[in-house]
Amino acid sequence: MKKLAILSLAAVLSAMPLHAGDYYASSFGIKSNGTTLNTNAIQKAIDYISSEGGGKLMFKVGRYLTGTIQLKDNVTIDLGEGAVLVGSPNPYDYYSVAGTPGFIVAYQAKNIGITGKGVIDGQGREVANNFLGQIALGFIDDQLSLGRPGGVRPNLIYLRECEGVTLKNVNIRNSAAWTVYIDQCQNTMVDGVTVTSRAFWNNDGVDIVDCRDFTLQNSFIDSADDGICLKSHSASARCDNVLIQNNVVTSSASGIKFGTVGRGGFSNITLLNNTVYDTFRSALAIEAVDGGCAENILVDGLKSLNTANPIFIIVGERWGKGSYARNITIKNMYFKD
Repeated sequence: MKKLAILSLAAVLSAMPLHAGDYYASSFGIKSNGTTLNTNAIQKAIDYISSEGGGKLMFKVGRYLTGTIQLKDNVTIDLGEGAVLVGSPNPYDYYSVAGTPGFIVAYQAKNIGITGKGVIDGQGREVANNFLGQIALGFIDDQLSLGRPGGVRPNLIYLRECEGVTLKNVNIRNSAAWTVYIDQCQNTMVDGVTVTSRAFWNNDGVDIVDCRDFTLQNSFIDSADDGICLKSHSASARCDNVLIQNNVVTSSASGIKFGTVGRGGFSNITLLNNTVYDTFRSALAIEAVDGGCAENILVDGLKSLNTANPIFIIVGERWGKGSYARNITIKNMYFKD
């Protein structure tokens, strides 16, 4: 009886949070069997934790199937080693925020994060092919008429106008569209992540769009389109004060790319000790062709291994709006075919 009591106490303790503000997913009825759709339960957990002032939603070993979930203020999803957050293959389990579909999304949230040594698996090939099936049946419109529907496939992570963002250590893979898409955010840290995304077309690795005070470091990116891509979608905004350091990138397109699109532009960008290998295009591409700027850029210690070309820089007027580039420094570069 005493032994049974001890075992019962151990079971209770294992289900309790480690610290105040930490909550185990299982406490909210979230299932780890890989077949139960947990979308509502996960969202209820996030909403509750945010309403209580914030904390971590902690996932232990298992496969957690879900559609779109939205992060809220002061909430971090923590994926323990062996925990896999799995995207539903059903196209109708996803929705958009600010006009953009995603798997894990946030809009105007503060102090949010995704951490841990677990995995985010979007099942991108299955999701994209199921979108194509719905297009063939006439239920979804293929706006681009290219057999790779734009504007409807979910990006794996889409964060818009957020402040205080942390992505750390997680393994992120198999998106149906762009993989990590961070748009108009401030004070963002992406550290030690692994991105593997070759499931479908346009699988950019990390897209940094009109962000300020952004760091991407110590990460590995393997993508079916541009690996690290800075973009500027708004003429009244730009990527500013961005540090990209100690990353390794391989890509079917360019390794590290500025633009396109580049309406506002890119300023005060520092690239330190990055390695790009096995790309079909450029190790580094700086493209100012959409009316914006490319200025105050430092590239130091870039290694280019087996790339189509190490450096590509262009200034143009793609839409009749002049762009400019100035104060670009590239030094200590190593390249080998």
